[in-house]
Amino acid sequence: MSCAQEEVTQPPVDARPYYTKAFEYLDAGKTDSAFLTFDKAKNLFIEAKDSLNTANCLINMAITQREQGDYFGAQETSLQARDYLDELNPDHRIYISTNYNNLATTSDNLKDFDQAISFYDLAIKFSDDSLNTLIYQNNKAISYQYLERYDEAIDLYNEILNQTIDNSREYARVLSNLARAKWLKDPGYQAVPDFLTALKIREREKDLWGQNASFSHLADYYEKEKTDSAFFYASKMYTTAQKIRSAPDQIQALEKKITVGPSDSIKNYFLSYSTLKDSVQVARAAAKNQFALIRYEVEKNKSDNLLLQKDNAEKANRLTQQRAITGGVSLVLFVAIFGGSFYYKKRKQRLELEAQNQIKASKLETSKKVHDVVANGLYRVMKEIEYKQVIDREYTLDKLEEMYNRSRDISYESEEQPKIEQPYHERLTELIKSFATENRRVLIAGNDAELWHAADQEGKDNIRHVLQELMVNMDKHSQADHVVVRFEKTGHQLHIYYSDDGIGIKKDTVHGNGLTNTVSRIEKLGGKINFDDETVKGLKVEITIPFL
Repeated sequence: MSCAQEEVTQPPVDARPYYTKAFEYLDAGKTDSAFLTFDKAKNLFIEAKDSLNTANCLINMAITQREQGDYFGAQETSLQARDYLDELNPDHRIYISTNYNNLATTSDNLKDFDQAISFYDLAIKFSDDSLNTLIYQNNKAISYQYLERYDEAIDLYNEILNQTIDNSREYARVLSNLARAKWLKDPGYQAVPDFLTALKIREREKDLWGQNASFSHLADYYEKEKTDSAFFYASKMYTTAQKIRSAPDQIQALEKKITVGPSDSIKNYFLSYSTLKDSVQVARAAAKNQFALIRYEVEKNKSDNLLLQKDNAEKANRLTQQRAITGGVSLVLFVAIFGGSFYYKKRKQRLELEAQNQIKASKLETSKKVHDVVANGLYRVMKEIEYKQVIDREYTLDKLEEMYNRSRDISYESEEQPKIEQPYHERLTELIKSFATENRRVLIAGNDAELWHAADQEGKDNIRHVLQELMVNMDKHSQADHVVVRFEKTGHQLHIYYSDDGIGIKKDTVHGNGLTNTVSRIEKLGGKINFDDETVKGLKVEITIPFL
């Protein structure tokens, strides 16, 4: 692609200090300050028509956004960087390669693995560094694994394995990933020897990030057959993830411990998991808002400066015109003043009329919102109280408080405020957790926002009704103290695992209308639901549906 601007050999004198300072902020962990400073440097490089350094600033901004969890923002910034890079210029190749790798990694984080593979191919195409090329090929093979294209992943790993013999860390990485791909393709494959070989290399190299990956692979391998070994390596992974300060890896390790750990410890693991998960989500949301706010403030300042320059130019022009005016143009001036006065009156009348119409429209909109939010909400709560045999006082008060807050917020709404719809995974979590009491713990695992991106609205509604029916049935009949709901995506299928420690369902029990409707909903989605009636105590339900 061609450059949008011509390069200059020397950047602006005042651009370099911002560029250097941005890296100092990154080293100090001040990502928001680094992002803002890179943006300032970028604007100065644009003014100097220095396209390469402009792209370099945008690439570093995109990488910062990705590392802080702002994946869509990172994509947007990386795509902007492409406009300032020239594929025909050899000096640009390393930046083009780095930018495509960031786009690929971001696509991986967004579960768009086909797109990630395309970007990795471009990163490899423009890479002139052999080590970087091996890393990109390894990451591409991982994307193949997620798509269950195991043969292609194995071929690629075998291709690059011999090229890493002189680099212990990369050799261990490729060896461990190759063994995992073979095991995923053939569950009977004995992957442990290669896993342990890679682990020993990483321990010798003191590669904590690599050890963390090895522990994850070993925990997954032993999950179904040797839960004690799986628990051991999940615990090692959790300890290592704490050392490297990787919150996402700590969350993964806790998920594994919840799955294979002793039942009397699941509560503590889940509490740690829930707390950490919430803190990560809050941090990512804050990062997205931070970067968006920084962009807004920068663009606003640029707009204000342009308006000020325009205003100053207009004042200068008026002053020049006034100096050139002679007594002979007095009549023209009088006509202009009269016309301006007439225009002002007409404009004032038009603005007053528009303001009155806006007030009427605002009142009508507020009236509709009061009806939709308050009246309909109260009616729904009244019906729940009327038909429920057991009334959950706290749940009812929470619903009423929510309606109170929403009705109060109506008075503060403005036309510029966008409607914010609660994400589906948060609604699902609130539904399931609403059945928790002082004596009953409800645990949820795997309910991430990315899990539901491909699901349509009808499918999500049916799943929510199914889970609600299971939780209602548990609340009425099971006498359970612990409930676990776990979500997992395998290939193109969604698995939902429900379990509790209540009285269970006796074998050959005829399901009531609620559970019968549950089965019908799942079959409508082309899935299957299995009630485990062989369990000594409690109830286990496994739901499998094609990914919607």
